[in-house]
Amino acid sequence: MDIELRHLRYFVAVAEELHFGRAAQRLHMAQPPLSQAIRQLEAAVGCPLLTRTSRSVRTTPAGDAFLDRARRTLRNLDRDVGEARSIGRGEAGVLHLGYVGSVMMTVLPQVLRRHLDELPGVELRLHESFTARVVDGLLDGSIDAGVVRDPDPVPGLVTTPLLTEAYVAVAPATHPAATAAEASVLALRDDPFVGPPRSAGARAFEKPLSLCEERGFRPAVAHEASHWLTILRLVGAGLGVTIAPECVRTIAGPDVRCLALPDARVRSEVALVHREGEMRPMVAAFERVAAASGGQPPA
Repeated sequence: MDIELRHLRYFVAVAEELHFGRAAQRLHMAQPPLSQAIRQLEAAVGCPLLTRTSRSVRTTPAGDAFLDRARRTLRNLDRDVGEARSIGRGEAGVLHLGYVGSVMMTVLPQVLRRHLDELPGVELRLHESFTARVVDGLLDGSIDAGVVRDPDPVPGLVTTPLLTEAYVAVAPATHPAATAAEASVLALRDDPFVGPPRSAGARAFEKPLSLCEERGFRPAVAHEASHWLTILRLVGAGLGVTIAPECVRTIAGPDVRCLALPDARVRSEVALVHREGEMRPMVAAFERVAAASGGQPPA
Protein backbone atom coordinates (compact mmCIF):
# COMPACT_ATOMS: atom_id res chain seq x y z
CA MET A 1 0.00 0.00 0.00
CA ASP A 2 1.21 3.49 -0.81
CA ILE A 3 1.44 5.92 2.08
CA GLU A 4 -0.73 8.94 1.45
CA LEU A 5 -0.60 12.39 3.01
CA ARG A 6 -3.81 11.67 4.88
CA HIS A 7 -2.05 8.81 6.69
CA LEU A 8 0.62 11.23 7.90
CA ARG A 9 -1.95 13.77 9.07
CA TYR A 10 -3.98 11.08 10.83
CA PHE A 11 -0.93 9.63 12.56
CA VAL A 12 0.30 13.05 13.74
CA ALA A 13 -3.11 13.80 15.22
CA VAL A 14 -3.27 10.48 17.11
CA ALA A 15 0.35 10.74 18.26
CA GLU A 16 -0.21 14.26 19.58
CA GLU A 17 -3.58 13.56 21.20
CA LEU A 18 -2.66 10.01 22.37
CA HIS A 19 -6.37 9.28 22.10
CA PHE A 20 -8.26 8.04 19.03
CA GLY A 21 -11.51 9.71 19.99
CA ARG A 22 -9.96 13.15 20.46
CA ALA A 23 -7.90 12.74 17.30
CA ALA A 24 -11.00 11.81 15.31
CA GLN A 25 -12.79 14.88 16.68
CA ARG A 26 -9.83 17.08 15.76
CA LEU A 27 -9.83 15.66 12.22
CA HIS A 28 -13.63 15.98 11.91
CA MET A 29 -14.06 12.28 11.10
CA ALA A 30 -15.41 9.14 12.69
CA GLN A 31 -13.14 6.97 14.83
CA PRO A 32 -13.43 3.63 12.93
CA PRO A 33 -11.98 4.91 9.61
CA LEU A 34 -9.23 6.67 11.58
CA SER A 35 -8.27 3.43 13.32
CA GLN A 36 -8.34 1.61 9.97
CA ALA A 37 -6.07 4.25 8.36
CA ILE A 38 -3.52 3.92 11.20
CA ARG A 39 -3.48 0.12 10.76
CA GLN A 40 -2.92 0.60 7.03
CA LEU A 41 -0.03 2.96 7.78
CA GLU A 42 1.60 0.50 10.18
CA ALA A 43 1.22 -2.26 7.60
CA ALA A 44 2.94 -0.10 4.99
CA VAL A 45 5.77 0.84 7.38
CA GLY A 46 6.12 -2.75 8.54
CA CYS A 47 6.14 -2.23 12.30
CA PRO A 48 3.86 -0.86 15.05
CA LEU A 49 3.92 2.88 15.47
CA LEU A 50 1.50 2.96 18.42
CA THR A 51 0.85 0.71 21.42
CA ARG A 52 -2.78 0.53 22.38
CA THR A 53 -4.47 -0.60 25.55
CA SER A 54 -8.03 -0.16 26.71
CA ARG A 55 -6.89 2.85 28.71
CA SER A 56 -4.05 4.50 26.76
CA VAL A 57 -2.28 5.06 23.47
CA ARG A 58 1.49 5.50 23.30
CA THR A 59 3.98 5.90 20.46
CA THR A 60 6.59 3.19 20.01
CA PRO A 61 10.27 4.12 19.48
CA ALA A 62 9.62 3.70 15.75
CA GLY A 63 6.52 5.87 16.16
CA ASP A 64 8.55 8.62 17.83
CA ALA A 65 10.98 8.68 14.92
CA PHE A 66 8.18 8.53 12.36
CA LEU A 67 6.31 11.35 14.09
CA ASP A 68 9.28 13.66 13.66
CA ARG A 69 9.59 12.79 9.97
CA ALA A 70 5.86 13.06 9.37
CA ARG A 71 5.74 16.55 10.90
CA ARG A 72 8.73 17.61 8.78
CA THR A 73 7.14 16.24 5.60
CA LEU A 74 3.88 18.07 6.26
CA ARG A 75 5.73 21.30 7.07
CA ASN A 76 7.75 21.03 3.86
CA LEU A 77 4.61 20.35 1.87
CA ASP A 78 2.87 23.41 3.31
CA ARG A 79 5.93 25.51 2.54
CA ASP A 80 6.21 24.18 -1.02
CA VAL A 81 2.52 24.71 -1.72
CA GLY A 82 2.76 28.24 -0.33
CA GLU A 83 5.82 28.96 -2.47
CA ALA A 84 4.11 27.65 -5.62
CA ARG A 85 1.03 29.71 -4.81
CA SER A 86 3.19 32.83 -4.34
CA ILE A 87 4.99 32.22 -7.63
CA GLY A 88 1.64 31.71 -9.34
CA ARG A 89 0.52 35.12 -8.06
CA GLY A 90 3.81 36.79 -8.99
CA GLU A 91 4.80 37.20 -5.33
CA ALA A 92 8.04 35.18 -5.44
CA GLY A 93 10.95 34.55 -7.77
CA VAL A 94 13.86 36.48 -9.28
CA LEU A 95 13.13 39.42 -11.62
CA HIS A 96 15.92 40.84 -13.77
CA LEU A 97 15.15 44.52 -14.34
CA GLY A 98 17.04 46.65 -16.83
CA TYR A 99 16.91 50.42 -16.54
CA VAL A 100 18.57 53.61 -17.73
CA GLY A 101 20.27 55.83 -15.17
CA SER A 102 18.09 58.88 -15.74
CA VAL A 103 14.93 57.10 -14.54
CA MET A 104 16.53 56.94 -11.10
CA MET A 105 15.88 60.69 -11.03
CA THR A 106 12.19 60.18 -11.80
CA VAL A 107 9.82 57.30 -11.09
CA LEU A 108 12.05 54.24 -10.55
CA PRO A 109 12.94 54.74 -6.84
CA GLN A 110 9.22 55.03 -6.06
CA VAL A 111 8.49 51.90 -8.08
CA LEU A 112 11.24 49.93 -6.33
CA ARG A 113 10.07 51.00 -2.86
CA ARG A 114 6.48 50.07 -3.62
CA HIS A 115 7.53 46.75 -5.16
CA LEU A 116 9.57 45.90 -2.07
CA ASP A 117 6.63 46.72 0.20
CA GLU A 118 4.03 44.80 -1.82
CA LEU A 119 6.14 41.90 -3.13
CA PRO A 120 8.93 41.22 -0.62
CA GLY A 121 9.27 37.64 -1.86
CA VAL A 122 10.47 38.75 -5.31
CA GLU A 123 14.24 39.24 -5.56
CA LEU A 124 15.02 42.17 -7.85
CA ARG A 125 18.29 42.05 -9.76
CA LEU A 126 18.97 45.47 -11.25
CA HIS A 127 20.96 46.06 -14.44
CA GLU A 128 21.79 49.68 -15.35
CA SER A 129 22.46 50.27 -19.02
CA PHE A 130 21.36 52.22 -22.10
CA THR A 131 17.89 51.88 -23.58
CA ALA A 132 19.29 50.02 -26.60
CA ARG A 133 21.09 47.49 -24.42
CA VAL A 134 18.05 46.96 -22.19
CA VAL A 135 16.07 46.20 -25.36
CA ASP A 136 18.76 43.74 -26.47
CA GLY A 137 18.56 42.06 -23.06
CA LEU A 138 14.79 41.70 -23.38
CA LEU A 139 15.16 40.15 -26.82
CA ASP A 140 17.84 37.64 -25.75
CA GLY A 141 16.03 36.76 -22.51
CA SER A 142 18.63 38.02 -20.03
CA ILE A 143 16.28 40.83 -18.90
CA ASP A 144 12.67 40.26 -17.80
CA ALA A 145 11.46 43.87 -17.86
CA GLY A 146 12.94 47.30 -18.48
CA VAL A 147 12.31 50.88 -17.44
CA VAL A 148 13.75 52.99 -20.24
CA ARG A 149 13.56 56.40 -21.88
CA ASP A 150 12.14 57.07 -25.35
CA PRO A 151 12.48 53.51 -26.67
CA ASP A 152 12.29 52.81 -30.38
CA PRO A 153 9.37 50.58 -31.48
CA VAL A 154 10.69 47.01 -31.61
CA PRO A 155 8.75 43.97 -32.93
CA GLY A 156 8.15 41.50 -30.12
CA LEU A 157 8.21 44.07 -27.33
CA VAL A 158 5.35 45.83 -25.54
CA THR A 159 5.82 49.39 -24.26
CA THR A 160 3.72 50.94 -21.49
CA PRO A 161 4.24 54.68 -20.82
CA LEU A 162 4.83 55.58 -17.18
CA LEU A 163 5.37 59.35 -17.37
CA THR A 164 6.44 62.15 -19.67
CA GLU A 165 8.87 64.98 -18.95
CA ALA A 166 9.51 68.35 -20.45
CA TYR A 167 12.94 69.11 -21.88
CA VAL A 168 15.17 71.86 -20.52
CA ALA A 169 18.15 73.64 -22.02
CA VAL A 170 21.30 73.21 -19.94
CA ALA A 171 23.99 75.88 -20.37
CA PRO A 172 27.05 77.01 -18.44
CA ALA A 173 26.29 79.54 -15.72
CA THR A 174 28.31 82.06 -17.76
CA HIS A 175 26.21 81.60 -20.91
CA PRO A 176 24.38 84.77 -22.09
CA ALA A 177 21.03 82.95 -21.86
CA ALA A 178 21.66 81.79 -18.29
CA THR A 179 20.41 85.02 -16.74
CA ALA A 180 16.75 84.02 -17.34
CA ALA A 181 14.64 81.10 -16.08
CA GLU A 182 13.59 80.11 -19.59
CA ALA A 183 14.90 80.34 -23.12
CA SER A 184 14.29 79.49 -26.74
CA VAL A 185 16.38 76.77 -28.32
CA LEU A 186 17.54 79.50 -30.70
CA ALA A 187 19.69 80.77 -27.83
CA LEU A 188 21.78 77.60 -28.26
CA ARG A 189 22.19 77.91 -32.03
CA ASP A 190 25.84 78.90 -32.01
CA ASP A 191 26.96 76.46 -29.28
CA PRO A 192 28.45 72.99 -29.63
CA PHE A 193 26.30 70.28 -28.05
CA VAL A 194 27.14 67.62 -25.49
CA GLY A 195 24.92 64.54 -25.19
CA PRO A 196 24.56 60.78 -24.93
CA PRO A 197 25.71 58.68 -27.90
CA ARG A 198 23.25 57.69 -30.59
CA SER A 199 24.07 54.05 -29.87
CA ALA A 200 22.35 54.43 -26.48
CA GLY A 201 19.02 54.79 -28.30
CA ALA A 202 18.25 56.41 -31.63
CA ARG A 203 14.91 57.91 -30.61
CA ALA A 204 16.26 59.29 -27.34
CA PHE A 205 19.15 60.82 -29.31
CA GLU A 206 16.96 62.44 -31.97
CA LYS A 207 14.09 63.84 -29.89
CA PRO A 208 16.07 66.72 -28.26
CA LEU A 209 17.67 67.58 -31.59
CA SER A 210 14.25 67.73 -33.22
CA LEU A 211 13.48 70.75 -31.03
CA CYS A 212 16.35 72.54 -32.73
CA GLU A 213 15.33 71.37 -36.18
CA GLU A 214 11.89 72.89 -35.61
CA ARG A 215 13.71 76.23 -35.28
CA GLY A 216 15.74 75.74 -38.45
CA PHE A 217 19.07 74.32 -37.30
CA ARG A 218 20.65 71.02 -36.30
CA PRO A 219 23.43 71.40 -33.74
CA ALA A 220 26.74 69.66 -34.01
CA VAL A 221 27.36 67.18 -31.18
CA ALA A 222 30.92 67.93 -30.14
CA HIS A 223 31.19 65.57 -27.14
CA GLU A 224 29.41 62.43 -26.01
CA ALA A 225 29.10 60.89 -22.56
CA SER A 226 27.19 57.94 -21.14
CA HIS A 227 25.68 59.53 -18.02
CA TRP A 228 23.82 62.77 -17.49
CA LEU A 229 25.99 63.70 -14.51
CA THR A 230 29.05 63.61 -16.77
CA ILE A 231 27.24 65.57 -19.47
CA LEU A 232 26.31 68.31 -17.00
CA ARG A 233 29.88 68.51 -15.74
CA LEU A 234 31.11 68.92 -19.32
CA VAL A 235 28.56 71.69 -19.86
CA GLY A 236 29.66 73.34 -16.61
CA ALA A 237 33.26 73.22 -17.81
CA GLY A 238 32.27 75.21 -20.89
CA LEU A 239 32.54 72.44 -23.46
CA GLY A 240 29.05 72.98 -24.82
CA VAL A 241 25.33 73.01 -24.04
CA THR A 242 22.66 70.33 -24.08
CA ILE A 243 18.93 69.66 -24.09
CA ALA A 244 17.99 67.21 -21.38
CA PRO A 245 14.96 65.76 -19.60
CA GLU A 246 13.83 68.03 -16.80
CA CYS A 247 14.88 65.50 -14.13
CA VAL A 248 18.52 66.62 -14.56
CA ARG A 249 17.66 69.64 -12.40
CA THR A 250 18.11 67.32 -9.41
CA ILE A 251 21.81 66.84 -10.21
CA ALA A 252 22.65 70.27 -11.64
CA GLY A 253 25.55 71.98 -9.90
CA PRO A 254 26.17 75.72 -9.49
CA ASP A 255 28.21 75.81 -12.71
CA VAL A 256 25.18 75.17 -14.95
CA ARG A 257 21.70 76.59 -15.45
CA CYS A 258 18.63 74.57 -16.44
CA LEU A 259 16.32 76.73 -18.54
CA ALA A 260 12.69 75.91 -19.30
CA LEU A 261 11.77 75.65 -22.99
CA PRO A 262 8.19 76.98 -23.11
CA ASP A 263 7.96 76.62 -26.90
CA ALA A 264 8.98 72.94 -26.92
CA ARG A 265 6.17 70.58 -27.87
CA VAL A 266 8.18 67.35 -27.77
CA ARG A 267 8.48 65.61 -24.40
CA SER A 268 10.62 62.75 -23.16
CA GLU A 269 8.83 59.51 -22.22
CA VAL A 270 9.74 57.03 -19.50
CA ALA A 271 8.28 53.62 -20.28
CA LEU A 272 8.09 50.04 -19.06
CA VAL A 273 9.06 47.44 -21.67
CA HIS A 274 8.60 43.68 -21.65
CA ARG A 275 8.31 40.86 -24.17
CA GLU A 276 5.13 40.39 -26.15
CA GLY A 277 3.14 37.42 -24.87
CA GLU A 278 4.86 37.53 -21.48
CA MET A 279 2.80 35.24 -19.22
CA ARG A 280 4.75 35.13 -15.97
CA PRO A 281 2.76 36.59 -13.07
CA MET A 282 5.95 38.05 -11.60
CA VAL A 283 6.39 40.36 -14.60
CA ALA A 284 2.70 41.27 -14.59
CA ALA A 285 2.94 42.11 -10.89
CA PHE A 286 5.90 44.42 -11.51
CA GLU A 287 4.01 46.11 -14.34
CA ARG A 288 1.03 46.63 -12.02
CA VAL A 289 3.23 48.24 -9.35
CA ALA A 290 5.05 50.39 -11.92
CA ALA A 291 1.81 51.59 -13.49
CA ALA A 292 0.40 52.46 -10.05
CA SER A 293 3.55 54.48 -9.29
CA GLY A 294 3.79 56.18 -12.69
CA GLY A 295 3.90 59.95 -12.56
CA GLN A 296 4.62 60.03 -8.85
CA PRO A 297 7.91 61.72 -7.96
CA PRO A 298 10.22 60.06 -5.44
CA ALA A 299 9.18 60.81 -1.87
